[in-house]
Amino acid sequence: MTETTTVSIKDNIANPAPLGLFAFGMTTVLLNLHNAGFYEMNSMILAMGIFYGGIAQVIAGIIESKKNNIFGLTAFTSYGFFWLTLVGLIVMPKLGWIPKASTGGMVAFLVMWGIFTFLLFIGTLRINRALQFVFASLTVLFFLLAAGDATGNENITHIAGYEGIICGASAIYTGIANVLNEVYGKVVLPIGPVVTA
Repeated sequence: MTETTTVSIKDNIANPAPLGLFAFGMTTVLLNLHNAGFYEMNSMILAMGIFYGGIAQVIAGIIESKKNNIFGLTAFTSYGFFWLTLVGLIVMPKLGWIPKASTGGMVAFLVMWGIFTFLLFIGTLRINRALQFVFASLTVLFFLLAAGDATGNENITHIAGYEGIICGASAIYTGIANVLNEVYGKVVLPIGPVVTA
């Protein structure tokens, strides 16, 4: 008779979601302060787009893959590369590497990201209320930015900026809620019910 030994493997990988949420949220707030008209497009926004919004989110997405989280992998990696692409669209024409994107091209870019975000929003319906708000408000943001570019109406872009500040702040809230709830082992900041069935 052979004995059966059960080995339980503990997941020792830290939750990367707060990193990704902070990287997305803080960079989104800073860009949308610009869109709302508080300051010009500047090197601070571009550097955040490369290093925190971009690279840090990609790292968070890669760690999510180690945790077998397809939603986290897809979202964080995609939005990390979104930020890197956006910086490229701004910087490469200024360096003379490529022509500036046309208005129609930028509208198509923003609409495509809006559609992508809406599709991910459907996934959040199985996660929690906080993420639902982040992705719903981000969907609205992309379409507002596209409308602002398509019409050339700065008022729409300014409205998008304020909406984007709310979106980014909601991601920051969700990030710190994840951190504090895990550190304290209880609900310090609610994120809404998690759907398990």
